[in-house]
Amino acid sequence: MSNGDVFVGEMIGTAILILFGAGVCAAVTLRYSKARASGWVVIAFGWGFGVLAGAYTAAPLSGGHLNPAVTLGIAVDTGEWGQVWVYVLGQFAGAMLGAVLCYLTYFAQFRANVRETGTTEGTVDEPVPTLGVFATIPEIRNPVANLMTEIIATVGLVLPVLAFGLTEGLGESGTLVLIVALLVVGIGLSLGGPTGYAINPARDLGPRIVHSFLPIPDKGTSDWGYAWIPVAGPLIGGTLAGLVYNAAF
Repeated sequence: MSNGDVFVGEMIGTAILILFGAGVCAAVTLRYSKARASGWVVIAFGWGFGVLAGAYTAAPLSGGHLNPAVTLGIAVDTGEWGQVWVYVLGQFAGAMLGAVLCYLTYFAQFRANVRETGTTEGTVDEPVPTLGVFATIPEIRNPVANLMTEIIATVGLVLPVLAFGLTEGLGESGTLVLIVALLVVGIGLSLGGPTGYAINPARDLGPRIVHSFLPIPDKGTSDWGYAWIPVAGPLIGGTLAGLVYNAAF
């Protein structure tokens, strides 16, 4: 695969991933959304379907990594590092593009980004936090615990992805991407509670950067003090998964 194909494939595929993933977070979070407050299970499946759509779209051009942690794990296992930078650039460009597309899709809801709150003086409007649409936020802010969660969850993604390649005929049958999408749903349901399961540096950092620039009324902080954890954790997890796979399989 040429560098151009890899970049375009990863950019388009990751943009679709983030459009679906941030889109379901917006649907569940924002006021005046028909899916508002529909819950964590909906979010987990929305992200899974984003992986499904993005990876199937990117696969003919780039293989559909859509995640620097996956790319890193594959490189650690195979020793092939020549195109890693192309994959990562495409993934970050696509993540930022997908975040912008999500904003445009929910433009009216972002503009009406308030909720009614009852007070002793009547009903007032307060801003609804929007960072969670674009990036992850821990439920309990503990850097060691949060980092550990992201490392473990990413190993839970990358190690199975590498092992799936050993299953004869899975890739040729066209079902490999479907299985990976279901894996992501499972990670969200089982391991996503503590940190929101970034498990992907591009998925978190790219949209977080976009959030910091978007003209969303009363959007609140982009939480840069936490931003290193959903980058470092998945990169460590991807590296560990590649090392374990290389040693054990």
